Amino acid sequence: MSALTEPMPEAWSGPQESRGVVVARGVRVYLRTLTPADLDHLSVWVDDPFLERMVGSEFLQAYKHVWDKSPAFFEAVLTDPTQVVLVIEACRGWTKPVGVARLFNIHLLEGYAFLETIITDRRAMRRGFGVEAGKLISYYGVDVLGLRRLEAKVYEYNTLSMNSLRRNGFRQEGVLRQAGFDGERYWDVVIFGILKEEIEAQRKKDKVHLPLEAPEGNGREPS
Repeated sequence: MSALTEPMPEAWSGPQESRGVVVARGVRVYLRTLTPADLDHLSVWVDDPFLERMVGSEFLQAYKHVWDKSPAFFEAVLTDPTQVVLVIEACRGWTKPVGVARLFNIHLLEGYAFLETIITDRRAMRRGFGVEAGKLISYYGVDVLGLRRLEAKVYEYNTLSMNSLRRNGFRQEGVLRQAGFDGERYWDVVIFGILKEEIEAQRKKDKVHLPLEAPEGNGREPS
């Protein structure tokens, strides 16, 4: 997989500004830049209660509650030096984006950032899309931004996301007790991290086309 800009697939049609630019490509998915047209997709995603509970994304919450789904959100994201937002597109057989991958709270001087990968289409889950998108944006963070460490936070009940992180070489580093709230009760938030050398080791050995296996156990390592 490459973090270099590549031409858009032939399946794309329409003006270039509505397509975005592909910045990373894998076997199953590719990542492209966010465009104003993607706000229509965001408007649907932010109203999905399943996504809100499973991900609790500050990015989606900001678009819905802070910006009130305003078109100005696009420029705000584009000019924000602390985050990189990329849209996940499946390579074959999908007519709409299947999610978002982003690096946020980027600290270039210290060389670390937080990772968030959101698969928004339930039909796209368990197909390995999130795993591969996570790899691609991790490689982007190392190759383009020069990051040395990535962190991710996951609700304790989101076993799919935790196992996806593990497949990408992330290690569970701790638990924030009752730090998450789903509207009804408080939940623990599990912290994962990965270092640059671990990302590079994963890149050398990994077969990116492997399908995502079903979650095993409860997804949380014993404390």
